[in-house]
Amino acid sequence: MASPLKPMLATLLLLAIAFPHCQAKSKPSLSGKQAIHHAIGRQAHDIELPKRHKPKFQSGPWKEAHATFYEGGSGTFGGACNYKDVAGQGYGMNTAALSSVLFKNGQACGACFEIKCADNPQWCKLGQPSLIVTATDHCPPNPSLPNDNGGWCNVPREHFDVAKPVFSQLAEYKAGIIPIQYRRVPCQKQGGIRFTILGNPWFYQVIVWNVGGAGDVVRVQVKGDDKLKWTQMERDWGTTWKTSAILLGESLSFRVSASDDRDSTSWHVTPKNWQFGQTYEGKNFN
Repeated sequence: MASPLKPMLATLLLLAIAFPHCQAKSKPSLSGKQAIHHAIGRQAHDIELPKRHKPKFQSGPWKEAHATFYEGGSGTFGGACNYKDVAGQGYGMNTAALSSVLFKNGQACGACFEIKCADNPQWCKLGQPSLIVTATDHCPPNPSLPNDNGGWCNVPREHFDVAKPVFSQLAEYKAGIIPIQYRRVPCQKQGGIRFTILGNPWFYQVIVWNVGGAGDVVRVQVKGDDKLKWTQMERDWGTTWKTSAILLGESLSFRVSASDDRDSTSWHVTPKNWQFGQTYEGKNFN
């Protein structure tokens, strides 16, 4: 009679061999999990995520202020913003000097405003549409005069001292001062942002102008094509930015940031042998 011991031993042996194999399948090792994780990570890294496009600058709400006028010319209306020739630089004569509250230490330079005469039928020109003006100068305060009698640009007044030709389109000159309504609007520009480079080999200034969209500039960075990495420039005054980083001998790129948190990067807008006093054109805000 055959003994049942041998078949039993054979079955146990098969189970012993198969059980570790099943266990290994049902519970991957740590190294296996890591391999899967890295594989997924590589795939995710290779996927190009869509860029988050920030919306274009939109017109703001209407607010109340007052306006006066001052005389001057194309070479003087640029004033505290350091525009050399407002007509030649595409701003025309529709310019305004802003009170300190609106000027914001030069940050408002280049911003565009829609203004219209309001609530003064005696002086407002009937049927006159609103006008677009660009902030190109600062109307300084006059603490020696009261805010409501000559100290029109004193803090905290919001005031526009507009070029005389503009005032005549809104009201009669003899009005002197008129109530207005105003709002920020997008700036429409022809061509790209312009960069005029001034200074010397040890100190550099860049005037940034013809800026579309929000029109103003809150930050400027510069980069070369060789040694110079992205470098933050400082506002010197108005639209003029400065740096002591060495820019000579490099093809320069500029990144301009506006108050609406949008950036415009102009790559290699200058040749390596760029010259002081020259103006170069970059990319504008859409």
